[in-house]
Amino acid sequence: MSAPTLPTCLGVPAASDALAAPVTLDRRVGPYGEIVLRRRGELLEIIANGCFLMDTSDGRSERLLIDAARDLLPPEREAPAVLVGGLGVGFSLAHAAADPRWGRIVVVERERAVIDWHRSGPLGGVSGAALSDPRTVILHTDLVEYVRTTTDRYDALCLDIDNGPDWTVTEDNGNLYTPSGLAACRARLNTGGVLAVWSANPSSAFADTLRNAGFGDVRSEEVRVARGVPDVVHLGVRTA
Repeated sequence: MSAPTLPTCLGVPAASDALAAPVTLDRRVGPYGEIVLRRRGELLEIIANGCFLMDTSDGRSERLLIDAARDLLPPEREAPAVLVGGLGVGFSLAHAAADPRWGRIVVVERERAVIDWHRSGPLGGVSGAALSDPRTVILHTDLVEYVRTTTDRYDALCLDIDNGPDWTVTEDNGNLYTPSGLAACRARLNTGGVLAVWSANPSSAFADTLRNAGFGDVRSEEVRVARGVPDVVHLGVRTA
């Protein structure tokens, strides 16, 4: 696989905000290092250990993460439960909560700062209605550990905790995309359930890993971006 067009430490703000100087709104140091919330023009950005993670400029691929998983579910599945891995800037949660088909909506986020920025900070403008939705539950825990230890089951796992399977935010996250990590994800799904994984670049190798881990109907959907390779949602179904 070719290397990503941009290294993870280089953020790409929207063109209208590219020349705006970033203003730090909050900076914290926790068990996973430093995490910062910045404002750049009209955008809000999350920076982890000096590396750009995401901003509020678009959100199309985060919404696709939710919709693509929903559309692969059996049509007769009523009030399916969805696990959203990573709260981020809130696009995926907000989109799930706006869809009346979803039942329980569980969000796993390991950074207390990110949860605070949504509950009582600027990111509440994205997620406020979703956080007050009675279907929504926020869990402050590590996703990799959670899928290995919980006994809860879901109809969809929508995971966006890294820049992709080949481009993780922290080294430990890489365990999620290994055969054992994907087996743990598969065990959390009901039969017919869908695993959806967000990625900043396509990965044919990861598609093969999904198939080898027992997922069927493996596919990917793309969202074109202004510069570089498209964002991708990798999908697989627990068929039995």
